[in-house]
Amino acid sequence: MKSIQSDVNAQDTDALDRTGFDALVDKALSRRSLLKGGMAAGMLGFFSLSPVAQAVAAALEPSRLLGFKAIKASTDDAIALPAGYRSSILMSWGDPVLPGAPEFDHKGGNSAADQALQFGDNTDGMALFHFRRPDGSNDPDRAVLAVNNEYCNYKYLLQNGEALTREDVDKAKAAHGNTVVELVREGGQWRYVRDSKLNRRIHLETEMQLTGPVAGHALVQTAADPDGRKVFGTVNNCANGRTPWGTYLTCEENFQGVFGADRDEDVPPEQARYGIKAAEDRYRWWQHDDRFNLSKTPNEPNRFGWIVEYDPFDPQSTPMKRTALGRVKHENAELVLNKDGHVVVYMGDDERGEHIYRFVSKNKFVEGQDAMNRTLLEDGTLYVAQFNGDSDKHAGRGRWIELSHGKNGLSVENGFADQADVLVHTRRAAKQVEATTMDRPEWVTHNPHNGQVYCTLTNNKHRGNKDEQPLNAANPRASNHYGQIIRWEAKGGDHTAETFDWDLYLIAGNPTVHEGNLYAGSDAITADNMFNSPDGLGFDNDGRLWIQTDGDDSNAGDFAGMGNNQMLCGDPATGEIRRFMVGPVGAEVTGLTFSDDCKTMFVGIQHPTGAFPDYLDGGKPRSSIVVVTREDGGVIGAA
Repeated sequence: MKSIQSDVNAQDTDALDRTGFDALVDKALSRRSLLKGGMAAGMLGFFSLSPVAQAVAAALEPSRLLGFKAIKASTDDAIALPAGYRSSILMSWGDPVLPGAPEFDHKGGNSAADQALQFGDNTDGMALFHFRRPDGSNDPDRAVLAVNNEYCNYKYLLQNGEALTREDVDKAKAAHGNTVVELVREGGQWRYVRDSKLNRRIHLETEMQLTGPVAGHALVQTAADPDGRKVFGTVNNCANGRTPWGTYLTCEENFQGVFGADRDEDVPPEQARYGIKAAEDRYRWWQHDDRFNLSKTPNEPNRFGWIVEYDPFDPQSTPMKRTALGRVKHENAELVLNKDGHVVVYMGDDERGEHIYRFVSKNKFVEGQDAMNRTLLEDGTLYVAQFNGDSDKHAGRGRWIELSHGKNGLSVENGFADQADVLVHTRRAAKQVEATTMDRPEWVTHNPHNGQVYCTLTNNKHRGNKDEQPLNAANPRASNHYGQIIRWEAKGGDHTAETFDWDLYLIAGNPTVHEGNLYAGSDAITADNMFNSPDGLGFDNDGRLWIQTDGDDSNAGDFAGMGNNQMLCGDPATGEIRRFMVGPVGAEVTGLTFSDDCKTMFVGIQHPTGAFPDYLDGGKPRSSIVVVTREDGGVIGAA
């Protein structure tokens, strides 16, 4: 394919004025814009690479990063991978983790006490932490894996399929939270160490500590905890993050589902804003445990919806709920170490019409001072994003709006008593400052090579249908059921800067069903790689972008030809995207981490509905962690 470079190689681009260069680039891009209708033609100048480098990158030349042959969509009840790759099961829901844990019972006979010793349900975000050798290097063959267990399916968890007793509720509570296991690699294959002293289950009875501005505030005080500092448990842990000082960040997402009330009037508007409702009928914890009944414990919901930090190597450590980062339905937490030492955390609030956030630490990271570094998320400033831009090009400039009491209308007069009030009611604060409503912000990640930040916007059936969710440049489709991925670059590469430039990296769609409009997707989306509802997202060391989906797997109508949920790999420089994995029937493909050498990939398979992974007659489907390696032992995804 002829590159854009050939359109300008006769020119001295350093001598070109901006208008002349733009004309050349626009002429070249007219043949191969990243987005349909030439929407990307004006995007390239936003980012920090030189204009020529940007133009060449946008040419959609065959990727040098992607070294595998793309696979076809599938509806099989199995893991599909490219030729030369293989997968194995590391562990599945109910596998023994702690001493005394029984084997998983496919007939549902495991008790709540059993589940508290076993791998939790519905694996999601995770991170691998290698052991450190005495010389300070990482041990390539020993690690601990910290894994989120997001929720449970009563159909499979409970023998009667619904919570009828306190024992049922306790079993569900034990299936939530986190699992930490030691791993060893022997003969090139990883396995988890059963009964390791480092193994841990974190669930709804694990003691945790509130830190930051909300700790001790009246909004989080309860009869059981009048000091408002000690919380038991974490729930609906979706995705994750990790820190340079070796701790794990687990994120509380759809916490509203475990709360209910005896009367509608016992659910105030500020709790309804998070989706809490009386007579909740999915989990029914509130009917058997007063802690989750707002009629009896009205402040308990304020103690959930946070990012939790803990040491994966210390099973006795107390997890810390970091309230300075705000209370929303946290999807994940992408930590970036800014060039001046400040820690920046990017976060998405996973609900239709919610927002993207940024936290900037007050103090700075100091290499080797881990005791001090472990306090960095206790104090800092929270911001929310506003995306302004061109509706034709789907690109523009954005700004971060500070969410500090006394600023930007966050005042007593507007219903915010103090900073703790702002943080407990973060969603209300974001609306007050007129942040941009987004199409379900999910995972955020950043490119380790240039600092650009990416966020999946999964879908939004309400977009364009409600006054508070009008179409905008970043969220351009009404009743958006395919999703898109937005990216931005901080001004001057400074992640603490007030402004940033953004574009849409891709728009998912179905070009076999739609033609000539946005629902067909970006030009990079073809019949061979199409997908819907991008969710999980992460870069590897070489800059490959891995995209996981949690969408409609009906394989019919608007989703015809897409098959089961999947994982794709993209080259941000060329725009090329290839399908790498297809999951089993009914499953979401979610959670992603690598060994240090990137020769092993760990991937989560959540809520399968077929026979995966045991394929037993009468057996239960089980969420599992899959280990992916190359038959030749090479780097995942590389040539």
